[in-house]
Amino acid sequence: MLHAGAGYSISNNPKVAAAEATQEAMRQAGLHHAAGALCFASTAHGAAFGLMLRTVAAQAHTREVAGCSSVGVIAAEREIESGPAVAVMVFGGSSLSAKRLFVPALRGRARAAAAEIAAAVRPSLGNSNLLCLFADTYNTEPDALLGALGRELPGVMVVGGGASEDGSIGETFQFCGDTVSSNAVAGMLLAGDFDVNLGASLACTPLGKIHRVTAVRDNILIELDGRRAFDVFAEAAGPLAEDFKRAMAFVFLAVPFDPAAERMERECYMVRNIVGASAEHGVLAVAHRPKIGDRVSFALRNGERSRDDLKATLEEMNARAAPPPVFGLYFDCVSRGAALYNIPDHDSAYIARYFGHLPIAGFFTGFEIGPLGAGYGMLQYSGVLALICGKAG
Repeated sequence: MLHAGAGYSISNNPKVAAAEATQEAMRQAGLHHAAGALCFASTAHGAAFGLMLRTVAAQAHTREVAGCSSVGVIAAEREIESGPAVAVMVFGGSSLSAKRLFVPALRGRARAAAAEIAAAVRPSLGNSNLLCLFADTYNTEPDALLGALGRELPGVMVVGGGASEDGSIGETFQFCGDTVSSNAVAGMLLAGDFDVNLGASLACTPLGKIHRVTAVRDNILIELDGRRAFDVFAEAAGPLAEDFKRAMAFVFLAVPFDPAAERMERECYMVRNIVGASAEHGVLAVAHRPKIGDRVSFALRNGERSRDDLKATLEEMNARAAPPPVFGLYFDCVSRGAALYNIPDHDSAYIARYFGHLPIAGFFTGFEIGPLGAGYGMLQYSGVLALICGKAG
């Protein structure tokens, strides 16, 4: 049996907020003692994160508490994107165990941190496993960390995201037990007998045709199809290219999973930021390291496209031959939400339309961890939904 509940509070008092959110989650779950709890709290509560974690642990009667700071939290079909807010998810039951983990001093130690995460996780692995990670966005090398982790823990599914903040303090915080730290990764391993239904939607649509990289140095695109990379970008971006700072918020590099792809297809590519450009020299700096011969394109962040892709993702998840979900976790990019759709609680409303009033909790992320090609990896401008279901059969 699986039991879970989610709660939130927007109280200005951090202890009251943590207690309210946890009490509602425990009531919904029907638990007296939780196996574990996840806590996501907004920057406004930053001075009291430790107090909040101790309150969650006391109310849920568990030491297995993990989470992170965020610019906004998600719970109970609400997406609270500003001001004081906390979301709590509790879970338990005979078919699920929870184990918290924490790795400090993350900066510049991606591979070592992956080895430490794996060492903490291995003794607690079960028949089914879901590893939830919450990393410091400002000090993580996600591709290196997740690549190394995939080699350390083959077959273990990983979801989560980068902790975020509202821009007022310039650092994020990771939670484990009653420890609060930046420059770290915290997490929770869920292990036992359950199924996971996992999906990710992307807030971007392909823009223009696919191109071959013909000249590159490190992360600097020099030529595409034998032409100046900036000129190819400007053609794809159209009027947006005239204001590059604005263009960077909407136009991104699109990288297909298949290096020989001739066109961009849904769920077959990832996006990475364009971080700089020179019209004079004709180059683009990108948050990626392409090689000569690679295929790349561009993608446009768009609310209508994001809604369509979310609906398609939810339809695919709903159609899978899986038991009904008991609870879910949702990790949503900070660039989505009301700023993208011009309405509040958008993604949560669609999730409820497809899966009913499930206990779901999560936060707005600096980057996302979820399905990528045949495995998992860093996503951007995405919403990652993990639904935890009773074991089939």
